[in-house]
Amino acid sequence: MKILFTGGGSGGHFYPIIAVAEAIQEVEQKERLLPSDLYFISNEPYDKELLFNHNINFIEITTGKRRTYFSLLNISDVFKTFFAVLRAMKIVFSIYPDIVFSKGGFAAYPTLVAARFFRIPVLIHESDTVPGRVNKWASKFAQYVAVSYPDAVTYFPEKKTVVTGNPIRKEIMIPLTQGSFKFLELEEGVPVILILGGSQGSQTINEAILDALPFLLDKYQILHQVGNLNKKEIDTRLETILQAIPHRSRYKTYPYLNDLTLRMCAGVADLIISRAGSTIFEIASWGKGSIIIPITNSNGDHQRKNAFHYARSGSAFVIEEQNLTPHLLAAEIDRYMNNPQLRKGMEDSAKKFGEYNATAAEAIARQLLRVSLRHEA
Repeated sequence: MKILFTGGGSGGHFYPIIAVAEAIQEVEQKERLLPSDLYFISNEPYDKELLFNHNINFIEITTGKRRTYFSLLNISDVFKTFFAVLRAMKIVFSIYPDIVFSKGGFAAYPTLVAARFFRIPVLIHESDTVPGRVNKWASKFAQYVAVSYPDAVTYFPEKKTVVTGNPIRKEIMIPLTQGSFKFLELEEGVPVILILGGSQGSQTINEAILDALPFLLDKYQILHQVGNLNKKEIDTRLETILQAIPHRSRYKTYPYLNDLTLRMCAGVADLIISRAGSTIFEIASWGKGSIIIPITNSNGDHQRKNAFHYARSGSAFVIEEQNLTPHLLAAEIDRYMNNPQLRKGMEDSAKKFGEYNATAAEAIARQLLRVSLRHEA
């Protein structure tokens, strides 16, 4: 069997694909099926090591992007997309997969056009409460639509849409505590805050945290994933900021958190501050309380809707960007840390929210294999 994955541009697309690939390989071992040939088409590999470790063949297709605002690039990108579709036609025909699994995004469009042309079955997954344009379009001809949030069901054909939760890699779902304080060079007995700004970091969150450091480091330790592009600038600013602050060693920045470091950070964190993308599902799987800061101008306002959907479960506070100040952030952190009953309630709610995500990857994998077997026959 041949299974083709597509999607791209962010970890929110890439990591669920890896989770589904892992689940496919596990199901094939359990059911004694021959291993499938796995392919991934996108504008970039995102993480070559993970693709290699899971025997996924990467094929690059550079395509255009349709922006919702005026830009001269929209004109040139029409031609870029046209040639990307032609390239996708050639590649998809040469592979001729039994099924295509799409996470959406502009990088998936050429492959989905080719799949539709060759009548190859398509299964799509939507991680947000509000779907992107490519997934909404693809749902018209996809055989199955899987969604992470019940709110998203209304955007797709009801008869072929199912709430599966969000696929998460099994390894990431298991936080590490043993040896983590020593590995991360943390003080025992001082509460830990983990800040996740998405795969590229978040300039807005970074600024708020830097301004709030004088209020926070007396009481807390902070592990802050700032993004590769932001690390140098922040470290330069810290040389000035931390001079006048005691306990400066309690603030640690990381450009990127690899799997091991992320699991250790999750294991020791008492509170997590994050954007409102797919990281929400990882936080829930760890059973941690959180403060969610959604992006203001996300497509379809999906981050804000993701955040408030999650908050309604009792698992998080939400601070919108226009309200984000150092004093408010510090006050919300204190409110959480100083109320054991509130903390316990939010942690329990997070665990409950995350329960169905534990089976999402396997549910999608089994559906992909069922369709593939029918198509192959």
